[in-house]
Amino acid sequence: MKQRKLWSLLSLLLIAALAFTACAAPPAGDSGAAGAATEAPADEAAADAGGEAAAADGEVIEIEYWQYNFQARIDAMNELIAQFEAENPNIKVIHNSDTPYDNFRDKIAASVPAGVGPDVVSLFYGWQTAWLDAGYLVPLPEDAFPPDEIRANFSPMVEASFVDGTLYTLPTAVRTLALFYNKDLMEAAGLDPESPPTTLDELKEQAVQCTVRNGDAYEVFGFVANPAGQGHHWFREVLLRQFGQQPYSDDNRTVLWNASEGGYEAWHEFLSFGTELETGRSDLITEPDDFLAGKVCFHIDGSFRLGSIAENAPDLNFGVVEMPEHNGIKSTFGSYWTHGITQKAAADPARMEAATKFLQFITTPEAGTLWVEMVGELPAQLAAAENPELLADEKLGAFVAGLPYAVSTFFVDESKDRQAIIDANDAVILTGADPDAELDIAVQTVQEMYDEFWADR
Repeated sequence: MKQRKLWSLLSLLLIAALAFTACAAPPAGDSGAAGAATEAPADEAAADAGGEAAAADGEVIEIEYWQYNFQARIDAMNELIAQFEAENPNIKVIHNSDTPYDNFRDKIAASVPAGVGPDVVSLFYGWQTAWLDAGYLVPLPEDAFPPDEIRANFSPMVEASFVDGTLYTLPTAVRTLALFYNKDLMEAAGLDPESPPTTLDELKEQAVQCTVRNGDAYEVFGFVANPAGQGHHWFREVLLRQFGQQPYSDDNRTVLWNASEGGYEAWHEFLSFGTELETGRSDLITEPDDFLAGKVCFHIDGSFRLGSIAENAPDLNFGVVEMPEHNGIKSTFGSYWTHGITQKAAADPARMEAATKFLQFITTPEAGTLWVEMVGELPAQLAAAENPELLADEKLGAFVAGLPYAVSTFFVDESKDRQAIIDANDAVILTGADPDAELDIAVQTVQEMYDEFWADR
């Protein structure tokens, strides 16, 4: 009842805010949209032609919305699509959510240039520059998405959706990182589950105490610094700053991870959990599954994880606290999955109008409220962060508290940036390579990517 009351109050606050934003997707049928788009373009073209004719007759036009396979997001989008179609009976949204995360970008790369695939697409904000260079996205119409209103009503993180002053995408929700902790494992280790780590030193101490090993095998992971999960963000935007090193230059042209002794110290701290502290190694863990299974004491993740815990591990006895501070510095990484309109939609006025209307709907305050409840992410509107009941929520409160100091990285290509840190971590953890040399290699790899990006701008 208390939770329902919270969502009702949040909904009223957001509606009163008269902001934009939110996210949606339709009840997909046989889920073959992605395959049909790449394997039978002739059929897809025929379907497009039929859609244009129907729109001309005032009947039904079909558009496609694509997102990667993540169940909480799928459920939320299906609900939003049902609402949208009820309000817009002349528009049918085909929801393609079958593609796994690891294959999603390749699927888009194969479909959009061929003039098939999505009209509205979900993408991680860190992919936006790469997708613009590839010609996948078009600017959002300013009459439907006035830039001044977007900046006034949305989280400052959304500034990353503007490129050279032009808005290309818009999110339903944003998220920050926080520290999850298993209360039962803490208690079993003799720790007080009501006093989780609030500093980096406390995290190290409690993670060591919580770790349980049987020879080389881990029965309980105290804490794993996993760069393939959220660990690369933790190193880049949290640890580096806490050790006095800015990650990038102010103009986002120079990678500064190793620009000072503090940068190397932050890297050593990151690696220490898998080396001298031995609280867990990234090659031995499956995240987030092992945390959901009750095998991990402390785990860094985003607010979106709350939805999958509710769905897949409802009995997990866990808590959430703000990211541990160090040297008196609080920091967290802020990010979001966002939505853009593709060249496919822009090629036909009727489809473009339908896609714009759909994007407006899934970025409303009401859609953001639904997203909180079903996915666990925070509405992109600023009004949500000012809600005292949301701040007081025992699970969401830590994420909301991090919004004022959250930093969103400017990525040329988030996947390649992450991979450079993964490769450096693996070289040290798996082969005993020199940590400083591997950080230097990672910096060089990412710097080359940034140099190429800025060379013709």
